[in-house]
Amino acid sequence: MTRIALITGANKGIGHEIARLLSGQGVTTIVGARDEERGRVAGERLGQPYVRIDVTDEASVTAAAKWIEQEYGKLDILVNNAGISGDITAVTPSTASVAAVREVYETNVFGVIAVTNAMLPLLRQSEAGRIVNMSSELGSLAMAMDPESPFWQANIIAYNSSKTALNMITVCYAKELMDTPIKVNAANPGYCATDLNGHTGFRTAEQGAAIAVRLATLDADGPTGAYLEDAGVLPW
Repeated sequence: MTRIALITGANKGIGHEIARLLSGQGVTTIVGARDEERGRVAGERLGQPYVRIDVTDEASVTAAAKWIEQEYGKLDILVNNAGISGDITAVTPSTASVAAVREVYETNVFGVIAVTNAMLPLLRQSEAGRIVNMSSELGSLAMAMDPESPFWQANIIAYNSSKTALNMITVCYAKELMDTPIKVNAANPGYCATDLNGHTGFRTAEQGAAIAVRLATLDADGPTGAYLEDAGVLPW
C-alpha cells in the first residue's frame, strides 16, 4: 500500500528536498505550503499533490487535515518542517522584543502542536506512523552551555529556545504514543544554505533533508523520542 506523507513548508529549501527524496522512494508526498501559488508550483515540479496549510492558522490546519482524510483516509508520515528564524538582529536576549519571540513560537512551537494534533487521527490509521520534527543543534542545552562548542556564541533567544521547546514537544508526543506503532523524533539538518539564514550555511538542503527522510522511513525497531543528526544522537 502506498505511503502518504505531509511535509509542511515544502515549497522550498529543506522541506522541498524532503518531499523530493520521499517521492523518489514511491511515497505520495503532499507538499504543504501557506503560499498557494508557490505550493502548487512546487507540487507540479515534483509531480505530487499540494495542500495549503498555514501552521499558525487553526482553520487552515483543520481544512488541510479534512482534505487529507477525504483524499487518502490516512497519513503515514508527518514532517513538521515549517519554521522561521525571526528577528536575529538582537545582539543579546535582553534586546529582543517579546513580540518577536512570540512570532517565532507561533510557527516553530505552537504551529507544530496544532498540526500534529490535527493529523494524529490520520496517523493512527497508519500501520507505521512516523512524525519528524525539524529541530536544530541550536536547541541543545548541553551544547549551548559548553564554552568549547561552536554554538556558545549563538545566543539567539527566540530561535534557539523555540527549538529547545520543540525537542520537549517531541519527547511528550513520543511518550504519549509509546504503545502505538507511531514513532516521533527530532531531526537536526545541520547548518544548511537556505532562505532561513540567507544561504550562509555550508551544507546543502539535500544534505539537511537526509536525516528527516531516514526518520520518516524508520523500521519498527527504530528509535522514538530521540534527537538525531546524520552522525547519530545529539545531547539534549
